[in-house]
Amino acid sequence: MRLLLRLLAGIWLATLVVTGSFAYLDILEERTRLEDDLVRRAVLTADAVREATERVAGRGPAAKPALDRIAKRFNLTDRTVAIYDELGGVLNAAPEIRGALGPVAPLVSEAIRTAAPVRQLVRVGMRPTLVQVMPLERDERVVGAIAVLLDAEGVETHELALWQRTAVRLGVLILLLTGITWVLVRWTVTRPIARMAEWTKQLKTGQPVAPPSDADASLFGPLAGEVTGLARTLTRVRAAAEREARLRLRGESVWTEERLKQFVQMRFGASPIFVLSNREPVSHVRDGAAIRELQPASGLVTAMAPIMFACGGVWVAHGSGDADRIVGERIGLPADDPAYTLRRVWLEPDEEAGYYYGFANEGLWPLCHIVHERPQFRAADWAHYRAVNEKFAATVLEEMERVESPVVLVQDYHFALASRYIKRERPDARVALFWHIPWPNFEAFGICPWQEEILLGMLGADLIGFHTQFHCNNFLETVERTIEGRVEWDDFAVVRGHHTTHVLPFPISVAAEPEERAPAVDDPPAMLETPVEFLGIGVERIDYTKGLPERFRALRRFFERWPEYRRRVVFVQLASPSRSRIPRYQQLQEEIHEIVRRINDEIGEWGWQPIVYHERHHEHREIRAWYRAAQFCVVSSLHDGMNLVAKEFIAARDNDDAVLILSRFTGASRELRDALLVNPYDIEGTAEAIHRAIEMAPAERRDRMSHMRAHVREQNIFRWAGMLMSELTRIPRGDRPGVTAAPGPS
Repeated sequence: MRLLLRLLAGIWLATLVVTGSFAYLDILEERTRLEDDLVRRAVLTADAVREATERVAGRGPAAKPALDRIAKRFNLTDRTVAIYDELGGVLNAAPEIRGALGPVAPLVSEAIRTAAPVRQLVRVGMRPTLVQVMPLERDERVVGAIAVLLDAEGVETHELALWQRTAVRLGVLILLLTGITWVLVRWTVTRPIARMAEWTKQLKTGQPVAPPSDADASLFGPLAGEVTGLARTLTRVRAAAEREARLRLRGESVWTEERLKQFVQMRFGASPIFVLSNREPVSHVRDGAAIRELQPASGLVTAMAPIMFACGGVWVAHGSGDADRIVGERIGLPADDPAYTLRRVWLEPDEEAGYYYGFANEGLWPLCHIVHERPQFRAADWAHYRAVNEKFAATVLEEMERVESPVVLVQDYHFALASRYIKRERPDARVALFWHIPWPNFEAFGICPWQEEILLGMLGADLIGFHTQFHCNNFLETVERTIEGRVEWDDFAVVRGHHTTHVLPFPISVAAEPEERAPAVDDPPAMLETPVEFLGIGVERIDYTKGLPERFRALRRFFERWPEYRRRVVFVQLASPSRSRIPRYQQLQEEIHEIVRRINDEIGEWGWQPIVYHERHHEHREIRAWYRAAQFCVVSSLHDGMNLVAKEFIAARDNDDAVLILSRFTGASRELRDALLVNPYDIEGTAEAIHRAIEMAPAERRDRMSHMRAHVREQNIFRWAGMLMSELTRIPRGDRPGVTAAPGPS
């Protein structure tokens, strides 16, 4: 209560000072305006009276009738005229004011003496009056004067009314502010503090209570954030401990976030993990006047974010959001409970064009996927690629400058050279490079003009990981046929000088969250115009490797062969625009739009479209909702390293009543054998798989999905990280005697 009274007193005082000051200035301005208006009226009237009076002035008694007529003509209710002779005597004045002209006499005398106009605000008959006196001249001598008297009481009355209205407004404003302040203090201060106190009290007893809702950090400062963060941390730790206990009781050995954290701390101590990737886990974009946090549509982010959340460290990435520079170069993530640091690296437009859009995505991406697109290799792009790799490597080195024996996880084809740059400066670092896309056979990779430099850069790492053993074999064969070095096939390693690089498969996965950690979801079917019996879902970046045109053609064929499912089945495609500056991707977007339009026009009916196409960025919460609502999911990649959409769909299911249709050209197909495997080029076969998914018996659906969920749950992202980190611990540090880093790039 004392806080509220002090707060209200300050608000009242501030309101009084501000309102009073502005009211005083406004009233002063209004009074000046009214007085100026009176002066203009007085001057105009005095000029008119003088002009009429000077013609008859000085004629003695003969002029009296003319003077009476002049006075009568100019006298009004709020205006009076008095005419004086050359000695200051009154020649003509209204009877009601003649006796009250005493205060005017000095002004008349001054005007006659100086032969100049005189103006002054005086009280005439106890009323404020503006008096304008002007001398009368004939033959260049003063023969009298006229005085115009204007009633000025309206000025004071208007000023008093303004002060009264200001007082009323001030009173209403103070009452309103008092009420609003009381409500705000109660809801944003008193109530949250009471909730925190109650939560703390219950927490002491060990009761499984939910943490308090977020308080206003701008009001409470660090206290609100720390208390809320503590609540979440304790709840998360308790949930992890309970889950570990349940797993021990069942005799299971599933990798969890807490287990990974303990494993890393046991093997690497308190040393942070450093992740290097092109894609940042969170970008900040402008949304009108506001700044919105956006999680990119990326399998890499989906995989690495849980690891960083569990283990902490520094994630070095390209700051690509249009509001990233405003938010900052180094930020803690997640924003509400920071577990690791995001360090952003800025790129110039020409660097991004050459390194990312050019060499990485017009060169390495089509080269490694070997799918319907000729790689483009330009010397200028290669120069930018090398320079940007050096820039990112320098940033990583800066971040781990004071860290002993750091662990660095380099991600994907954007940084084929970075491992060697890092290892050259820090031979004590343990560096792992994970290649998230396929590795082609050695004949295909030989297309690249700089294949030797890329291989040497990758072999700067201590450990290279691929999704499958097939890709590892392709890489080792490429090394064996391209550069000097010894490939040890028994150990799947490459030895060059004193440096050994191990090449192993690590099938990446997702975090299969337990139900108590699963975020709440909305009901996506409400977004459909009409309810449907069967809902299919597809989630992809727009990329020519994802087989979207083939998927839509298979859907068309499905409706042609089984027309009884029209109006009963809707397929929703969530598509995220990607690399739209590259002409091939622009062509693909146009092709997809045309295919969807044509299918909906030719097969669709009034009130029903077979394909609902959403092309924009989709939040993970929204995607998860669609996953849980769909009866089947189609993943029709033409060539993919793993494809985490398949595993995300499985992890999101909680009732097992769904079917996964999966391309056999994905890495996931080697693990998820209970999916309906298809050749996406086979339109008839894919259409039959869609029909089979819809017609499948409930028991078979649940059995298949249950097996796949168990696999994803056991082979989750924490196990992937644990296996990769375990391999890193077996690698000797480069600063030990007899062990040296790989030679620097030429």
